[in-house]
Amino acid sequence: MTVTSRRLIGAFLASVLLGAVPGPAPVQAAPALQQVMFVGNNWDGTVDVIRPSGTYARLGRINVVPDRQQRLWEIYLNPVRLAFFLGIRQGPGEGHDQLVDDMYATPDGGALVVSRPSFADVVSVDLRTGAIRWRFPVSGYRSDHMAVSPDGTRVAVSASTSNTVHVLDIDTGAQVGSFATGDKPHENVFTGGGRYLWNMSIGEVNTDLDAPWLDFTKGDRRITVADMTTFQVVRVVDMRQRLDAAGRSDLSDAVRPAVFTPDGSKLYFQVSFFNGFAEYDVATDRITRVRTLPKNPNTSDDRTTWVNDSRHHGLSMSTDGAKVCVAGTMDDYVTVVDRATLQEGPLVTASKPYWATVSGDGRDCVISESGSDRVSAISFATGQRVASVAVGDHPQRVRVGRVPADWTAP
Repeated sequence: MTVTSRRLIGAFLASVLLGAVPGPAPVQAAPALQQVMFVGNNWDGTVDVIRPSGTYARLGRINVVPDRQQRLWEIYLNPVRLAFFLGIRQGPGEGHDQLVDDMYATPDGGALVVSRPSFADVVSVDLRTGAIRWRFPVSGYRSDHMAVSPDGTRVAVSASTSNTVHVLDIDTGAQVGSFATGDKPHENVFTGGGRYLWNMSIGEVNTDLDAPWLDFTKGDRRITVADMTTFQVVRVVDMRQRLDAAGRSDLSDAVRPAVFTPDGSKLYFQVSFFNGFAEYDVATDRITRVRTLPKNPNTSDDRTTWVNDSRHHGLSMSTDGAKVCVAGTMDDYVTVVDRATLQEGPLVTASKPYWATVSGDGRDCVISESGSDRVSAISFATGQRVASVAVGDHPQRVRVGRVPADWTAP
């Protein structure tokens, strides 16, 4: 045996007897991501992925109901669930199933978390394969608006018929907490860097009892603020009292889309049946201004013809807090309002605009035109339309997120 061989054998035996000391594990580089916008096409169960600014060109489409037949079999075999399923179709769905209400991407760009009202659940869809990673059935029979925490680790979802907000781990779908709300919880907004969650309950919006004197039939409508550490309710805001104090007892207290100023000091919100919005000062707990926006003369005055008690539904704010973008849903326009004066800009014609958000570069207000299956961008600077792109059937929520840089639709 040569000297070299003896050395190799000795080294091998030493490694066996003493245990080889492994070297440091190689550092895995985080995958490169690109910013995109997700557009939820409620009636066909798809999400379009588009560029977040500029041309807003469509990059691909994701089927977020790959388990549709399985869910339908479960519903058909349960008479109570079937009754609610058909009620959603004929009520808020306007004759269609509601298959995607809201959606957020996970921070790593690996999955899209989607609330599906007609299936009463939240699912995580793998952005590479299109497969469902996890599913969370909400309490009751309908899921609704969501919100993601600033750090991207939690997602909150309103369970409409059980008056509950569930807060889930975005990666696993496990519930980390929940809290009770007013009737028909709707919009959710994280504040205080994720410490609190504000939930707006809108009450019953699916009946024709829409005359002002029948307002008492709409239920308990209020803002519920919960601590996201303890999940205890720390504040309840009844806008009925605040609106009355501001001399606007004529307005509904059902808070619809809402947006905070960048410093969190003021809340701007829309209410049922109103073509305009209100300004609420958080510190003084009072309504400070109300702005009525123009009516479309072609819009019927019959409240029962307005979708789910909406007149205007959709608000976003420029990143500097200087402009508010308003989707005038039943009046078929969108306008950018100067926040200092509350003076509206040009009324840009849009077909049943249902939501408003801010583009990836902060320059535009992006609206979903649910009546024409398009997404349009309105410049915050000029108030004019700068782009428009075709999407799927009945777009509603639009959210900014990230996908892998080399992403292609599954």
